[in-house]
Amino acid sequence: MRTVAVVGASLAGLSAARALRKRGYDGRLVVIGDEPHRPYDRPPLSKDFLAGAIGETDLALEAEDEDLQAEWLLGVRATGLDSAERAVRLADGRTVRADGVVIATGAVARTLPGTDGLAGVHTLRTLDDARALRDQLALGGRLVVIGGGFIGAEVASTAYALGLDVTVVEAAPTPLAGPLGEVMAGVVSALHADHGVRLLCGVGVKGLSGGNRVDAVLLEDGRSIPADTVVVGVGARPCVEWLEGSGVALGDGVTCGADGRTSLAGVVAVGDCASWYDPRAGVHRRVEHWTGARERPDAAVAALLSWGAAAPGVPRPPYFWSDQYGVRIQFAGHAAGADSVTVEEGAPGDRDFLAVYRRAGDPVAVLAMGRQRLFTRWRKQLAAATV
Repeated sequence: MRTVAVVGASLAGLSAARALRKRGYDGRLVVIGDEPHRPYDRPPLSKDFLAGAIGETDLALEAEDEDLQAEWLLGVRATGLDSAERAVRLADGRTVRADGVVIATGAVARTLPGTDGLAGVHTLRTLDDARALRDQLALGGRLVVIGGGFIGAEVASTAYALGLDVTVVEAAPTPLAGPLGEVMAGVVSALHADHGVRLLCGVGVKGLSGGNRVDAVLLEDGRSIPADTVVVGVGARPCVEWLEGSGVALGDGVTCGADGRTSLAGVVAVGDCASWYDPRAGVHRRVEHWTGARERPDAAVAALLSWGAAAPGVPRPPYFWSDQYGVRIQFAGHAAGADSVTVEEGAPGDRDFLAVYRRAGDPVAVLAMGRQRLFTRWRKQLAAATV
């Protein structure tokens, strides 16, 4: 390959560019990003950066002396992929021709319909989002977080530490039940109540009220929750619209094999937009976590550079972490399909324990609040079991 284009300049795209050079690719490398910023770390946006504990320079993912010999096209969005011409079309009219393409366009935060232009309403996905929300939280007042997932919970935790009055609204009966299962999700979400943060579950949001600025969140059960600031944390959708008509198969993101190969030769996908096949479960899954964005691009790049060769081994089980109210929460594997969950050490009531999920007696996932060393051992066991 003479030219490879990496479309997406966040962690997954940067990891792919690094993997290309590490694997000996010495041709032209073009990295395209719709944000104007160099690659930065997203997890701190809802925690230390939002709290003002670190600055923007601390988010940089590149070392000062790192040089990938790449052309960086930042602040420009990809609008199409022409498979016949082997070209990526850009919003500014330019075209990047490439023999190989890495799709790493990530995902965008979902919004609430009818909230455009209403001041005080935020999502949190990008550095610019975090800048705006950080300035708003510095003013104090009443914060309502819509959505009790990990981003919503981390924002609530950060805002609580900053002294705001915080309410979390979650439509599901229990936040985080999807990734953690009903029982353990209840334990983790109890951290809100432990710290005096109101958690309202099982009720949807009807809308927001206010003139130019939000002043309340209106619930479907008729209640009205006063708010000076609202954070909408209701998930993200993969950024794949630009690929329609390209020949790349799309579903919940870009449909890929177990090594990131797409339906189009010479094109792989990584990161939050990529739905990789999981041979353990026989389904495609999007892994929207930092570790997947760092680790999986190497397998995808290996597939890209040796198209037609045998696919590499099964990726390690997905892993993610979350810091809430001073507690480190870690999870590896898949809770779906587990028929039992047992606490191996510690006590859930102390918010300091490790639990193992099993299916037919075999471990399929592990969760820890605290207990980091024990969790690391269990995570390695899970990875070894899938080789």
